[in-house]
Amino acid sequence: MFVRTVLVLVVAGLVNFLGAKYHHRFYWSPQTNVTLSPRTLTILRGVTNQLTVTLYYDTHDPENFYQSIVAQLNEYHAANNKIIVRTVDYLHDPGAAEKIKAQYNLPGTTENPNAPPSKDLIIFDSGQRSIVIPGEAIVESKLQQKAPSDPSQKELEFRHKPIWFKGEILFTSKILALTTSQPFKAYFLQGDGEGSLADKGDYGFAKFALTLAQNYVSVQNLELTSEAAVPADCNLLIIAAPKSALRADDLQKIEKYLAEGGRLLALFNYATVNEATGLEPILKRWGVNVLPAIVKDRDNATTSVIIRKFSTHPVVNGLTQLKLQMWLPRCIAKTESPAASATAPQIEELAFSSEHSSLDSDPAAPARSFPLIVAVEQKPMAGVTNPRGNTRILVTGDSLFVGNTAIEAGGNRDFVSYAANWLLDREQLVAGIGPRPVTEFRLLLSETQKRELRWLLLGALPGAVLFFGWLVWLVRRK
Repeated sequence: MFVRTVLVLVVAGLVNFLGAKYHHRFYWSPQTNVTLSPRTLTILRGVTNQLTVTLYYDTHDPENFYQSIVAQLNEYHAANNKIIVRTVDYLHDPGAAEKIKAQYNLPGTTENPNAPPSKDLIIFDSGQRSIVIPGEAIVESKLQQKAPSDPSQKELEFRHKPIWFKGEILFTSKILALTTSQPFKAYFLQGDGEGSLADKGDYGFAKFALTLAQNYVSVQNLELTSEAAVPADCNLLIIAAPKSALRADDLQKIEKYLAEGGRLLALFNYATVNEATGLEPILKRWGVNVLPAIVKDRDNATTSVIIRKFSTHPVVNGLTQLKLQMWLPRCIAKTESPAASATAPQIEELAFSSEHSSLDSDPAAPARSFPLIVAVEQKPMAGVTNPRGNTRILVTGDSLFVGNTAIEAGGNRDFVSYAANWLLDREQLVAGIGPRPVTEFRLLLSETQKRELRWLLLGALPGAVLFFGWLVWLVRRK
């Protein structure tokens, strides 16, 4: 007995020694892949101060993905022990929950009494600043009809089926935000009929602004008056579908901004297909052709165009498993030009309609695919330093797809994040970090099968263990 005990202790010691010396992590969860991308690991290596992540969750709810979330956050802690992860179960530990609510002024506190109650939150706290992520933002779902439990049931029932797990995208962006001293600043052009960041209606851009804020981009309105130019602290200029032509001096200011190395997100739509905004000649000089034509998909009876075809580029690499949905988009293509010089900007078409598309200006032409998004990047030139950096431009044929209603479709919201981070040269947030597919395992049982399974688990299996234990005892007794 003594020798056996010593051998067991020796083996256990060797296993612990090898585990410490040759550390490797194994992943068993088939539902969501929680491994971290190389880009996230690069960002985590730069975290030098403690950052606390609090999971304010109902830990017993099987539908809120708590287990997958805590598993992935534990990977962040394993990569850098400065990331501290803790859980507060607001249902089973109300005392600790009240302290968290008071500390972060969550809904339900005396300072915030009229807001709906807090439920399932991830709180990132650097000690000086904090960011709260709602749990519902972690998983993207789609509405799916449920199979009736009773064959005689006539009313249809629906459920939200989880499709994508977006934990790493959100967690890494919040860590980057908290470890960066100042947010990037974006300006949203106003004064020419553009939509409003404050508009919460179907076609407003309130959710667009919220998505930018979640990526640590501060956005505010800008009017280019006769005295005002594009501000010196403008990291990104956004022009979202002006309804009227821009003034000549405003266009000169925009062109000067781009020549100085500015970043521009320009969104067109069908409303100005027959009326030039003045931006078209500027973009053409940068190699982008905004065609006065609307793309229609012959396979789709509605006005929407589903985009599943993408090139290879940081803005769209994370969308290859998703899709974009646009409404009456204009064709945006790169200009046909002779062989470009070594110093010419790099122009790439990023997203395309299906092969069964046509232009409304030429419906009789053979169906083919049309480009809808174009990116421009001016690579650094030797001996030349622009005050704003190196020019980057992203042009889309639709603006409605990032409006309050349409931004929820497919990967539209993800596109906003990828586009902003690429334009701001934060490619560590777009390269290699994408949503993970969710695999569901559902066991459909009738009431009779449930009853039989319950007896098997609660009666037959424990009974069999007891019976064999009794047999072993009987044999040893003899």
